[in-house]
Amino acid sequence: MQDRIIEGSVDLFDKKGFSKTSIQDIVDSIGVSKGTFYYYFNSKQELLRDIHLNYIQNLLDNQMIYMNDSTLSNREKLQKMGYLIISGIRKSGKSARVFNREVRHLEEEHIKQVHAIRREFRMNVQRIIEAGIKNGEFRSDLRSDIVTFGILGMVNRTYSWYDPDGEVKEEELVDIFIEMLVNGLKG
Repeated sequence: MQDRIIEGSVDLFDKKGFSKTSIQDIVDSIGVSKGTFYYYFNSKQELLRDIHLNYIQNLLDNQMIYMNDSTLSNREKLQKMGYLIISGIRKSGKSARVFNREVRHLEEEHIKQVHAIRREFRMNVQRIIEAGIKNGEFRSDLRSDIVTFGILGMVNRTYSWYDPDGEVKEEELVDIFIEMLVNGLKG
């Protein structure tokens, strides 16, 4: 039931936004009582926190698979992580939009929880950049922290414009991004 509440809420938050969605809207959309809602969540705010934590924790768990794969080069790890985020648009596009758009509605204590996991994800990407710099895969004249923010900014914003059923497939998009990042636009 908790998963049904989360799924129904993600649909409504995606359509109407967090602030315009009431608990009554949520329970009506899935056909349960407010008592059922309050059995699983103390508030709509707690629900939003759980949506955020579930989304980013899932990304982090999958990221760790690539981080720990010693058979992959750092470029391949970056590519896998980019694909992880972009393929998530097909699998959980609404959750990605809610995650990126509605974070502003989280209370301070919940933001800290979400940001801790986001920071861990970001730092893992930065470690890959730094390892690639150290072994000569990537340029050494750029700051790894700024490169990391650039990569994540570019990849995370695809939820707002990318159509996974469109002309460009996920793998091609990730290949373009990685090629652009690693080799730049020089001719």
